[in-house]
Amino acid sequence: MSITADDLQHLRRCVELAREALTDGDEPFGSLLVDADGAVRFEDRNRTSEGDATRHPEFAIARWAATNLAPVQRVRATVYTSGEHCPMCAAAHAWVGLGRVAYAASSEQLIAWQTEWGTTPAPVLPLPITAVAPKVPVDGPAPELEAEMKALYEEKFKP
Repeated sequence: MSITADDLQHLRRCVELAREALTDGDEPFGSLLVDADGAVRFEDRNRTSEGDATRHPEFAIARWAATNLAPVQRVRATVYTSGEHCPMCAAAHAWVGLGRVAYAASSEQLIAWQTEWGTTPAPVLPLPITAVAPKVPVDGPAPELEAEMKALYEEKFKP
């Protein structure tokens, strides 16, 4: 499967949420949970600026889904996210039994940009989702959103 026009619409909302996070002093990440019928069931953005580095939107989605959706609904849902899941979020996604992931920018892109800017690396090894959760279907990055994501990351991470 590849990124579709519907996927791009949802990914654009994720980028808006990422921009909202950045405006509020958080790292620029935003995510949606969309059910099999195309309805947005949950959305969130990064909320780590208050000191809890686990407050990623993908992790919040996994926790919400575990409480509010039946297993069959979870596996049929798609998680859209501005940036590829970190290992913590990929593991939560798999443990909860969520379905497909589509992302705007990859971890590989973020690491390349941070290297270009001389940014201090994250404390966790940046692994692709498929290295942590090999059975989860994954699509991304979305070339149409690369420049916008790079600009958001640059505003936050470039020293």
